[in-house]
Amino acid sequence: MNRRRLLQTVAAGTAVLAGCSSTNTESTATTTPTSTGTDAELPGGIYVQSFRESMSMQGTADAGSYRVAFMYTSPHVFWNMTGRERSRTPRSGDIHAMAVVWDRDTGRIVPETGLSLTIRRGGDLVSEEVIYPMLSQTMGYHYGGNFSLAESGETPSDGQYTARISVGGVPDGVELTGGYAGRFREPASAELDFSFTETDRDAVRSESIEQAGQPGALRPMQMEGVPQATAPAVDALPGTVFGTPNSDDAILATGTSSARADGDDTYLYVSARTRYHGMVLPAMALSAERGDGTIELTRTLDPDLGYHYGATVAPFESGEQLRVTTDVPPQTARHEGYERAFRQMPPVTVTV
Repeated sequence: MNRRRLLQTVAAGTAVLAGCSSTNTESTATTTPTSTGTDAELPGGIYVQSFRESMSMQGTADAGSYRVAFMYTSPHVFWNMTGRERSRTPRSGDIHAMAVVWDRDTGRIVPETGLSLTIRRGGDLVSEEVIYPMLSQTMGYHYGGNFSLAESGETPSDGQYTARISVGGVPDGVELTGGYAGRFREPASAELDFSFTETDRDAVRSESIEQAGQPGALRPMQMEGVPQATAPAVDALPGTVFGTPNSDDAILATGTSSARADGDDTYLYVSARTRYHGMVLPAMALSAERGDGTIELTRTLDPDLGYHYGATVAPFESGEQLRVTTDVPPQTARHEGYERAFRQMPPVTVTV
């Protein structure tokens, strides 16, 4: 898929953008600290974010082939991506709502489904938005956005709300292989009641981090019953892995598996993940150059390889050079600590 088509596809799944139902800057939840330093003071790539916080886990539910989890924390600053350009979305609203979507059968995160969130109280509509696919150090790939629970300038009411999570389905631009073939295309939804009270807000705590701004990343958060969005371990990838080059703190584990191709061909794959904790990096456009031309790699979801980029190709010769180019970096919003990484992504080379 070329750059323009990928951007159009991702935009279709995440549009309505803003992701925030209000520009109210007052929050009734605990406010997270401001970002670390200025852009010029921060290192390139991934850096330790300025705060660690807890969240209010509200529950999980089945939605068709998926299982979804809903939780919230205090409103956040985050950055959206259009191509290689980023734009800052300021903190707003009363909560930062988050959802995670995974396969009920395998327990694997299913990226690129698209997701919208409707919040009601007592049957009355409070907010309704398509929310962003996001990357954060503690959660990896998830969906999130800042939401208001009341009209602008008003204080939200304590009590019970209902969140309707609507999963759009994996787009045709992502190939589904193996046991995933024919799955995840259909939309599905689930409803979860959630509580917004002083007790819930008190449970959302934040603390500053001494190592903030240094190269590194916080450890992923452990949430009971919710899988982490990690890529398969490199030593668990099928076939032969040629290398794990680093491009702007994205690790591009590149290899082949003859078992996944017909005849004499082989299957070339790139399993992209974050440096430090191996969180999956979806929604990119990758290509590979070899002596006889350029190979366009397809976004693919597979039970064994996970989310990756791949193509069936003629076999490689020992010593052959393969140049992997990121035509479009991950088209996902980023939380603090990730907004400077996986953007420019210069080409990398591996030797077969």
